[in-house]
Amino acid sequence: MSQISAVKEFIIENFLFGEEDQLKLDTDFFDQGIIDSTGVVELVSFLEETFNISIDDEELIPENLSSLKNIDVFLQKKLNHKVV
Repeated sequence: MSQISAVKEFIIENFLFGEEDQLKLDTDFFDQGIIDSTGVVELVSFLEETFNISIDDEELIPENLSSLKNIDVFLQKKLNHKVV
């Protein structure tokens, strides 16, 4: 399963309760009310555990976590940095 597919599946199961119709790559989770502050904690926990990364407080910004597209870019940076 690709990184973004795993994240998408997590969001659909935990925040959309199986309603994947409204989730596109650029859907803003916060603007659409899909994820709130508690949801961010759940999402960050999922990302850290699933991809074996550590997300610092200063990385908890919408540019990194507000959509599938942004999460994909963020994960690529984190995983590439981890390898180096």
